[in-house]
Amino acid sequence: MRCKYTSAELESRILGLLRKTVSVCGIISSKVMTWLASLFALLSGALITCQAGANTELKKCLGHPMPAVVVNYTLGLVGVLVYSMITRVAVPSSEAASTAPWWGWIGGLLGVAYGLTAVMLGSRLGAAPLMALVVTGQLVCSVLLDNFGWIGFEVHHAGFGRIFGCVLMVAGLALIAKF
Repeated sequence: MRCKYTSAELESRILGLLRKTVSVCGIISSKVMTWLASLFALLSGALITCQAGANTELKKCLGHPMPAVVVNYTLGLVGVLVYSMITRVAVPSSEAASTAPWWGWIGGLLGVAYGLTAVMLGSRLGAAPLMALVVTGQLVCSVLLDNFGWIGFEVHHAGFGRIFGCVLMVAGLALIAKF
């Protein structure tokens, strides 16, 4: 299910809670925390694939993509609200909210675009090609956002390694789509 927060934001919050818990005990090194963060990211990617399949099946049962997406986001919102209550996330002030740039407010709409795309194309393309397209799009966009420091990301120039990585992703996408 898609929720109000991106996977990265949820992972960050979960890891933050874990870090607070273990820092009191002093039992986990930064290397282990990096490994755990990578494991959470990998699991999150797998869950996104499962989400696309679940939403595609729901679309088939409900007869149209929109009810499936509405159910998806409603359940996601409930999940976020429950998580917020359990972790006692404070409601931000209107002053704090007013400082967010315009692009900070469009994440939900971008999520809807992804949700609709996955629901409409999941059964037509299949899980592997759909996710290969999604991940390749994410990676190429990420390299561009990092290179130019757009929408709040710090600048990380797209050197040969990053560009070659994108080329390999596109090649992997072509192989997955062909076979």
